[in-house]
Amino acid sequence: MRKNLGAKAILYPMPVLIIGTYDKDGTPNAMNAAWGGISEETEISICVSDEHKTAENVVSAGAFTVSIADKNNLVAADYVGIVSGCDVPDKIAKCNWTAQKSDFVNAPIFKELPMTLECKLKSYDKESCRLVGEIINISADESILDDKGRITLDKFTPITYDPVAHTYRTIGEVVGKAFSDGKELK
Repeated sequence: MRKNLGAKAILYPMPVLIIGTYDKDGTPNAMNAAWGGISEETEISICVSDEHKTAENVVSAGAFTVSIADKNNLVAADYVGIVSGCDVPDKIAKCNWTAQKSDFVNAPIFKELPMTLECKLKSYDKESCRLVGEIINISADESILDDKGRITLDKFTPITYDPVAHTYRTIGEVVGKAFSDGKELK
């Protein structure tokens, strides 16, 4: 038997995305956002309210980065989601993150976060809070790459947000082969 839960913001897995921006003075900022994902081949869409400093920074700079939070950076990733850059301008330093400018867009990469999408602003709609970025480059620390230079979850432990229990979880074991296992039903 199924139970109706109503319309809620529940989806699994929900990525923990760290949006990196520069303010008008060049100060790096980061924000934790869970409502986002790939919306086209080289496009990401994220829900960001215009009340956030991040929204102002993205529109002003025309660019942003999206790093994938991992187990090693869980505390800092949560911190940048509960503290505003408007109130704590040095929140990147409190996280012990090192910001370096992207070679591709006017936004910071945080060295401690091993995977980053470097994005140019395509659009931002205040009414829907929808931020859309064109992915210009993806950079990854060699520590999460396999011997063929590909990102591997055997070395990378991204976290997901559980919106029901308000917890962070890691991604688990391999349970199948995409674009292959379903062939047995053909």
